[in-house]
Amino acid sequence: MLGTMRSQELAPPAQAEPGEPMAQTAPEPSPMDRPARPRLRILDGLRLLAALAVVSWHLIAAPTAGWADAGAADFGPLAGIARYGWLGVELFFLISGFVIGMSSWGRRVGDFAASRVVRLYPAYWLAVLASAAVLALFGTREVTWPQTAANLTMLQNPLGVPDVDPSYWTLGVELRFYLLFAIVVALGVTYRRVVYFCVIWLAVSIFVSGQPWLAWLISAENVPYFVAGLALFLVHRFGGTPLLWGIVIASWLVALYRVDSHLTATLGEHGPAEWIPAGLIITGCFAVMSLIATGHGSRISWPWLVTAGALTYPLYLLHQTLGVTVIGGLRAHVPGWLLVIVLVAGLLGLAWLVHRYVERPLAAWLKRAATSSLVAMRSAR
Repeated sequence: MLGTMRSQELAPPAQAEPGEPMAQTAPEPSPMDRPARPRLRILDGLRLLAALAVVSWHLIAAPTAGWADAGAADFGPLAGIARYGWLGVELFFLISGFVIGMSSWGRRVGDFAASRVVRLYPAYWLAVLASAAVLALFGTREVTWPQTAANLTMLQNPLGVPDVDPSYWTLGVELRFYLLFAIVVALGVTYRRVVYFCVIWLAVSIFVSGQPWLAWLISAENVPYFVAGLALFLVHRFGGTPLLWGIVIASWLVALYRVDSHLTATLGEHGPAEWIPAGLIITGCFAVMSLIATGHGSRISWPWLVTAGALTYPLYLLHQTLGVTVIGGLRAHVPGWLLVIVLVAGLLGLAWLVHRYVERPLAAWLKRAATSSLVAMRSAR
């Protein structure tokens, strides 16, 4: 009896794995045959919000921003808020898990890999070259040609090469997530397989704490966010079950436990006064994504949200090296609040230019190249 109940929880009603016969008494179509729901524009808005949070951390509150003690005086309460802006990365990872679940459904592994290359590389190539040029010209940090070459592959982390821009560490985490989830895509993405992946990945991320290389390989510190995002996508598409909500809650609790190590890595020594706001922010991120998964926010479809989503990635890639360099050159001559306002506005404008004149044309070319390559590979004997 208990085994039957567990089996039913692992699949939505009337669902069968490939090659598994459907019961003759189930005339309704399988949930797997339902078309994916349309794009959720609210996720585009959340992406930009997460990016602006990270921008606020790097350009206002982070020690590398260069304000020192003047930051609190120049920005007032905003400095205290920006102190937790790095948590925008956690929201990014939640959204990423949700979106990868949505975009991988029904795709073959080659198409999945090609879509990730087309999405990630065009703006990234420009950002690496621009950041390296700024560092070479203004000398705020040393950068070498071999380092730049390694960074252009986006594989600098496994190669043991420093990031040209410190923000790029998240891209390595994303790549490892894609690599692991590609196993599911290669087998064929189904409700049941995504559930198994979530449970196993979360469990392994907990048990590998004594194996640093394995913890790095599976991105153990950030697994709760990706897993919760995937589970919430299943809630969004098929409806919630106790099992799916259990995965989300377990991921939330593990994420809360790991807040402490993230605070130490970001802020150094800290106490409960820092943990409580960080825990509340992470809880808020999980709550907002849960509301979206259950249909709240689907009516929010303002056209400008699509543009907001398009700006997010170039803004994230460009903001730290360029922004900190500009602050270093002008902070003695321009009031801090005015400098940051103008700087963020300029970075948003630059992000739009990169999206319009670099990302879109290069992505279109890469998509054609990837499509022709996949056709040739699949037709070869």
